[in-house]
Amino acid sequence: MTIKENDPVKSPKHYDLGLNGIESIDVTKAVLGHEGFKKYCRGNVLKYIMRADRKNGVEDLKKAKVFLEWEIELVENEN
Repeated sequence: MTIKENDPVKSPKHYDLGLNGIESIDVTKAVLGHEGFKKYCRGNVLKYIMRADRKNGVEDLKKAKVFLEWEIELVENEN
């Protein structure tokens, strides 16, 4: 799940826990489990889309895209 890039959308430095490449998203996925993480992704897609016009514009749309791609990956791997 972790994306190893210096990218403020896909892998912001403030989410790196300094634990051999483990990011907070990895911990979130482990704690929430498969179904919980899918819902977490969907909620974040909605959040970033709804606030894009009032906050960070294209950056928020890109963040929504990342969460949507993660959910798509989870669903595709179910089949």
